[in-house]
Amino acid sequence: MQKKDFYYDLPQELIAQTPIEPRDSSRLMKINRATGEIVHDRFYNICDYLEKGDLLVMNDSKVFPARLYGVKDTGAAVEFLLLKQLSEGVWEVMVRPGKRLPVGSKVDFSGLMSAEITDIAEGGNRIAKFTYDGVFYEILDRIGQMPLPPYITEKLADKQRYNTIYSNELGSAAAPTAGLHFTEQVFDKVKEKGVDTAFVTLHVGLGTFRPVKEDDILKHKMHVEHFSIPQETADKIKECKARGGRVIAVGTTSCRTLEAAAGLSENGEITACSSDTGIFIYPGYEFKCIDGLITNFHLPESTLIMLVSAFLGRDRTLAAYQTAIEEKYRFFSFGDSMIII
Repeated sequence: MQKKDFYYDLPQELIAQTPIEPRDSSRLMKINRATGEIVHDRFYNICDYLEKGDLLVMNDSKVFPARLYGVKDTGAAVEFLLLKQLSEGVWEVMVRPGKRLPVGSKVDFSGLMSAEITDIAEGGNRIAKFTYDGVFYEILDRIGQMPLPPYITEKLADKQRYNTIYSNELGSAAAPTAGLHFTEQVFDKVKEKGVDTAFVTLHVGLGTFRPVKEDDILKHKMHVEHFSIPQETADKIKECKARGGRVIAVGTTSCRTLEAAAGLSENGEITACSSDTGIFIYPGYEFKCIDGLITNFHLPESTLIMLVSAFLGRDRTLAAYQTAIEEKYRFFSFGDSMIII
């Protein structure tokens, strides 16, 4: 398979720059996985496509304001993007401009925190040692910005709009965006219908935005992310399968978590676990756990549209995307939603 097999032409004006209000008023495309039939709706009606006994599995990872703007000891302005905590106060960071930050450089952030570059990591990222008084994440909340993807150019007025209402576990550099559409009102309807909910945690890294550079997609090296599945979720999945219900992943991150965990056992059964995954799902993949997928509309030639194509079929996926373009759906992180069931 070639990268170009997953290309589609998207008009720039369909890239959503701001979140819609209220969250659940986004458009919803329902696609029949067996026939490809499409229904247009709104997300607040998603329960119309769920059945009693189904199980929604969501990623409860929380995005933190990981983008910092500081001033080097020479007076030069620099930007940090926190990628991975290595130890107490020590982070791997992406920096701009990189040439201005050799080992030994010191940076001040609003007088509330400082950092010293202690090493250069593989790929040019820096290792930074932070010094501060107080609680690190509370300071970040005051001075940090949400690490919005590069295709969003407008400033986010409310930081919490780049998190789901059920986000709980700090650690993501990007939002599990399929869950952004859920509101308390939708969850009330879900409960009334007899649909259960469960949570997994996968901390989304910036690798989710990394383009596929190889023409032959099988040569693409997938980024690695950490996930965990609690015992309660493992039990709920087992019970759902036993009663003949459907396990529906809310987002590609939940899907990757469940499929990675299923691959850890010989019979595909989900057990409580904590591990790293670099699973790459593309057409030809045989799904072991999920029966349905709620997701947004993804970038052309991305690993995410390849995952959707694996679940729905490439031709049907691209046909659905073309329909979304014709119907002027909103695309990407703050865009509209689809359910494949």
